[in-house]
Amino acid sequence: MPEEGQPHARTWMAFGAGEAIWTAALLPQVRKDLAGVATTIARFEPVSMLVRPDEADLARELIGSANVELIPAPIDDLWIRDTGPAFVKGESGLAGVDFNFNGWGAKQAHDRDAKVAEFVTGRAGVTSLRTDLHLEGGALEVDGDGTAIITESCVLNPNRNLGKSKADVEAELGRLLGIRKIIWLPGVISKDDITDGHTDFYARFARPGVVVAGLDTDPKSPDHDVTKRHLEILRSATDAQNRPLQVEVLESPATVRPKSPGGAFAAGYVNFYVCNGAVIAPEFGDARTDEAARSTLARLFPDRQVAQINIDAIAAGGGGIHCTTQQEPAH
Repeated sequence: MPEEGQPHARTWMAFGAGEAIWTAALLPQVRKDLAGVATTIARFEPVSMLVRPDEADLARELIGSANVELIPAPIDDLWIRDTGPAFVKGESGLAGVDFNFNGWGAKQAHDRDAKVAEFVTGRAGVTSLRTDLHLEGGALEVDGDGTAIITESCVLNPNRNLGKSKADVEAELGRLLGIRKIIWLPGVISKDDITDGHTDFYARFARPGVVVAGLDTDPKSPDHDVTKRHLEILRSATDAQNRPLQVEVLESPATVRPKSPGGAFAAGYVNFYVCNGAVIAPEFGDARTDEAARSTLARLFPDRQVAQINIDAIAAGGGGIHCTTQQEPAH
C-alpha cells in the first residue's frame, strides 16, 4: 500500500453530509467547509467528488470553476477515507481494497456508503480486492515500506472483527497491503468518537521512519493519557526495516474559536492530508499551536506547500481533512 506522499492521480471526496451527525443549522457550513477542502486540493491535483444528484447544483455553486469533477452517486455521508477503497500497487498494477464498511460498528446508517468502495474502484477502472476484515481507511496508517500503525480499539473491536486476533489481522493485511510489521496503539473507545479511536487522529507517517503524533495536553481530556501512552510506544518502536522511529509531536490546541461547537469537536492537527505539492492542514484559532503545526509540517515536508484552512464545521462532526479525502495513486 503506497504511503500518501507518493504521486497521486487524484483525490476522491464525497459531498453528502449525514444529517444524523450535524444540526440543521450547521449543515450549510459543513458543505462550505467541504468545498473549501476540495478547492484547496484542486490547486495541486484533480479532485473527483461523489455527490447526491439532488445536491449537484449546490456543490457546483460552492466549488465554482475549480478542478473538481462532480460524480452523481448514492452516498450517506462525507467520510470517504472510511467508505472508499484503500488503493494498492502491485506487479499487476493498481487495485482497490474494499474493507466492508459497516458504519463504524453499526453506529450509523450505511447502506449506500457500504457500496462506495466498489463504486470508486469501478470508476477508477482498477481491480477490486475483497477481504473478510471490517475496518476503515482512517484506522490504517502506512509508510509504503512495509510498516503500519493501527489502533486496537478500532480494528480489534468486536463490532468490526469479532473473534479476530492480532495475528489474524496482521496476516490478512500482509496479504492485501504488503505490510510486514504493525505497530499497535491502544487507542480509546469514547462516546464522543464514533470511530473507536482511528489511527489518523493519533499518528501519521511523514515518510518511512518519521512519525507525526498528537499530544492532548489537557489533563481533563480522555485523550490525555492515551496520547502520552502512544508517544511512549512510538518512541520505543522500530519499523519493518528495524529502524527506530523519529517521532515529531503536534500538540492539540488549548483553545478553539468561541463559535466552534463542543462535544465531538475534533481539534487535532494530525489529521492533515498530503497531496501533490502540498500538505492540507487545519487551523483552529490558537495562534501558538496553529503556527507550531504549520512550522513542523513545513520542516517535515520541505518540498510541499503547507495550506492551513478552517474546517470547524467538519470538526464538529468528529472528523478532519484526512477523513474527507482518499488518494488514488498515480498508475
